[in-house]
Amino acid sequence: MPTGTIRLHRVLRATPERIYRAFLDADAMAKWLPPYGFTCKVHHLDARVGGSYKMSFTNFSTGQGHAFGGAYRELVPFEKLVYTDRFDDPNLPGEMQTSVTLKQVSCGTEINIVQEGVPEAIPTEMCYLGWQESLAQLARLVEPDIPG
Repeated sequence: MPTGTIRLHRVLRATPERIYRAFLDADAMAKWLPPYGFTCKVHHLDARVGGSYKMSFTNFSTGQGHAFGGAYRELVPFEKLVYTDRFDDPNLPGEMQTSVTLKQVSCGTEINIVQEGVPEAIPTEMCYLGWQESLAQLARLVEPDIPG
């Protein structure tokens, strides 16, 4: 069964440390990761190589939701994260792998994301759009420099 691959590239006005933390902090993820119109509940998150996570997204308008989880395969502080995703829904089979690389640049941090193994039932352009929305919310979380 064919699967899709999503590739994204952004530069954010934030340090690699701040962005890395946003990918591993349950409260931060619940704020920035769900696409527009969705809420997120992080059921557990054990941010270490071999650790796992479980979360669910709920459509705020309809109340319909989906749960997914995975494991952390590689964590290089402030540089790289590799983790898997697997939906609980049997209609969305297979395991996805997401690789996030962070590189400090003169004006912030360059982020490259590759998500492989997106189930055939999910149009890649829809997944790409969701990631764009998530990254816009990530920017709103990590870019402000609020004192105190």
